[in-house]
Parts: sequence; C-alpha cells; structure tokens
Amino acid sequence: MTELNATIQTETGRIDKVLTGLFNDYSRSQIQLWLKDGAVSVNGQVVKANYKVKKNDEIVIAVPEPETLSIEAEDIPLEIVYEDEAVAVVNKPQGMVVHPSAGHPNGTMVNALMYHVKDLSSINGVIRPGIVHRIDKDTSGLLMVAKNDLAHESLAKQLKDKTSLRKYVALVHGVIPHEKGTINTPIGRSKVNRKMQAVREDGKLAVTHFNVLERFNDFTLVELTLETGRTHQIRVHMKYIGYPLAGDPVYGPSKTLKGNGQFLHAKLLGFTHPITGQKMVFEAPLPTIFEKTLEKLRKSVAF
Repeated sequence: MTELNATIQTETGRIDKVLTGLFNDYSRSQIQLWLKDGAVSVNGQVVKANYKVKKNDEIVIAVPEPETLSIEAEDIPLEIVYEDEAVAVVNKPQGMVVHPSAGHPNGTMVNALMYHVKDLSSINGVIRPGIVHRIDKDTSGLLMVAKNDLAHESLAKQLKDKTSLRKYVALVHGVIPHEKGTINTPIGRSKVNRKMQAVREDGKLAVTHFNVLERFNDFTLVELTLETGRTHQIRVHMKYIGYPLAGDPVYGPSKTLKGNGQFLHAKLLGFTHPITGQKMVFEAPLPTIFEKTLEKLRKSVAF
C-alpha cells in the first residue's frame, strides 16, 4: 500500500472535488471509490465524499495495491482500427465474447486486448479492463476502449449524455412499409426467462431510431441509431414492433437465414477524443457472411 498526502492551503468544498484537482492523475470516480472504501482520512479521521475541506486539513489517501489480474493475455487476432495513448477502437468479429465470464473464461476480446494493448483503464475492474461499452457475442462491429481511467470517465460520460454516435446495420424479418421510425419503450429483465430482456413498463428508458436501407421479398435491411444502450436493446425493440432480427437464436423465429447468429453489425462509432477534444468517427464494413447474404437476397427480389 502507498500513501498520497496533502495539506490544504486555500482549497474549500467537497473533498472528492478538491482531491480530483490536487491529484489529477486519478479520475474523480477513482477518488470517490477510495472515499467509499474508507481509504481517505482527514486529520486522522476517515471521511466520506461529502466532507467539506477546510484550510490546514491534513489529508491522507491509503492507496491499495492494484488487484492482480488473473486473466491471461492471449495472442488472438484482433482488428485494432485506431489506437493512441488514451483510446483504442476495435472491430470485434462475430462470435467473440467481449469480456470473460463463468461460461467464457478465455478467448474473449479482453484476453486479446491484454496482449495487443498494454495499458487499459481499471474503472470496470479486473474482469473488464478498458471496456467502456459492450456488444453481444454474435454482434460484430466497433467498440471504443479506454487506456486510462480519465479517458474511460470521459467516454462513459459521453455515452450517458448521449453525445457519442453509434449506428448499427441489421437484417430483419418482414418488409417494413415506412421509411423510418423511433421505438421508445422501456426495457428490463424478462419475467419469463431471466436470461432474456423484454419491453416492460417498469424497465429502463430505451430509445432506438431506425431507417430503412433496402427491402427484399421477406426481409428488410435497416440502419439503427442508439440513443440509449440497454442490454439486447436492438434485438428486443425490433422483435417488439414485429420485425425480429434474422438469425437471432433468442429473439427471432426458428426458421431464418443461415448465419452465425443475428445479422447485426455495429457499423459506425463516433466520440470526442478525451484528450484532444477532436471529433472522431470510425466505420467498419459488414462481415463477409452478411454481405454474401445480402447478395443472395438481392438476386431473389422480384422486379
């Protein structure tokens, strides 16, 4: 364990805000976590985040040793679209789990990240280093990764404030007659199956916008923009309005197009760089199986 020390000269206000200014190598969320864990003392007494700092206060932070990461770095091929000292953007292939879990202890994107990207944020703990947001195992496409806690805090805030850009492309069952629409229905855990999500009145706010890109005999290609990021949001919302995703083994029909799971691809990702403030936008092409399926559908369209 190491200690951070400070003697307050003129600073006043909540201790979490004051410490964020004094120790700017650490994010405010990290400092708040130390306060919650009782690692911060003032004049020998442990204090909470709402403590008001006074002149001549002696502050000591007992910084715990970093938790040993038990996840192994694995030399798994990983398409890193962009990387600098603060962030990385990864094009996740279909079939890859984002982070380890009981059923997937290795072979995940995190295992690959730990091999290819040496520095990752710690805000989400040792199981999900660097992971700001996630997409399902059988969804392909772009994810942003934080390489330090300050970057993580900035990217997470952009997601929360709805200032980041996330656009998906999906192939759904049925022919959608209108050109665009918005689905604004809350989502929560299904009461019937705990592994599924469902539209529920007491769920969390979920908003999905969609535009029709192309129509086929029995399917529609749509572009979707997420305003919120609930678990399985697109899959649940499209099922709810009667156009479930093709290939979806959970929310779709049993008779569907052959593939490796749902035809859903995180195509476009945009955010403001945490350090430079630059607006950054990335785009990833559709996976080969997705493109080939569209080619087959185009050939079968009756003109």
